[in-house]
Amino acid sequence: MINYVIKNLKEVEENLQEDVKKLFESKQEYYNELFKKYDKDMTMELIIDYSSSVYKASLSLNMKSKKMLLAEEGKDVLKVLTGLFSNFKKAVKRQYELERKDYEYKRKRKR
Repeated sequence: MINYVIKNLKEVEENLQEDVKKLFESKQEYYNELFKKYDKDMTMELIIDYSSSVYKASLSLNMKSKKMLLAEEGKDVLKVLTGLFSNFKKAVKRQYELERKDYEYKRKRKR
């Protein structure tokens, strides 16, 4: 089970807040499917910071072996979040496969 939290959503312009929520909710489906057999309760946390016309977004997730944390920054909040989610998806999937030890099953055996 994953709990989802968005912090500092008020720092995003009011007309973009709904778009940010929709983007975050659309990504939740993927993570719910990926971690449906995971035996630890996790919290995915999105933190948005806006200062000097630059958005800084960080995304974190506590997994069994370590805490995954990625950050991105840019002038357009939706582009920043889209890039952040794509990079985070790759990193989390790789870590999840390492925890499941998929690399051992897919390794070619020497005879």
